[in-house]
Amino acid sequence: MKTTSERLAEVAHDILVREGPEAVTMRRVADAAGVTAMAIYKHYPNRQALLGVVVDRAFRSLETGWGLRGAGGDWESRLFGLLEDFLDFALGTPHLYTYLMTERREHARRFPDDFTGGRSPAFTHLVALVEEAMRAGRLRDDDPLEVTLALTSGVQGLVQLHLGGRVGLPEEEFRALCRRTVRRVLDGVKA
Repeated sequence: MKTTSERLAEVAHDILVREGPEAVTMRRVADAAGVTAMAIYKHYPNRQALLGVVVDRAFRSLETGWGLRGAGGDWESRLFGLLEDFLDFALGTPHLYTYLMTERREHARRFPDDFTGGRSPAFTHLVALVEEAMRAGRLRDDDPLEVTLALTSGVQGLVQLHLGGRVGLPEEEFRALCRRTVRRVLDGVKA
């Protein structure tokens, strides 16, 4: 059975996914969870603390769910599997993606320190693949963090344009554009 704190965090997560972070208010979460507006403060001192738990849980969920596609395949198959995981997340839960990845917020992960420390689930998987490819001579020896950033930033930019209505492609064509973009960058850093 879930604790009240867990139930509140799940309700906040669901509201954030459906409507965005601005819709997550203490009163609304309390009402949806079936507790009084004052009772929520026994579990979370404020909205930021509640959203912080939502963020932590979301990143933990991403960490355990990403990188399963192409498992056991070559490094490129795993790389493109991670791309599909990323696109599933970004396109499937755009409000959560935007809140986690692009909005300014307290305690957001920052490059390079938090990425070096392995605090970004998708990035950590990709850095490991880049390091593996460098050791195997498939990619030029270079800074793994910066190569990973080069491989990911183009797709993140495309996702932002897509979510903002600036890319007029159906989802499957958009995904194909993202795959071609990664392929072009990858061809530029191959050994």
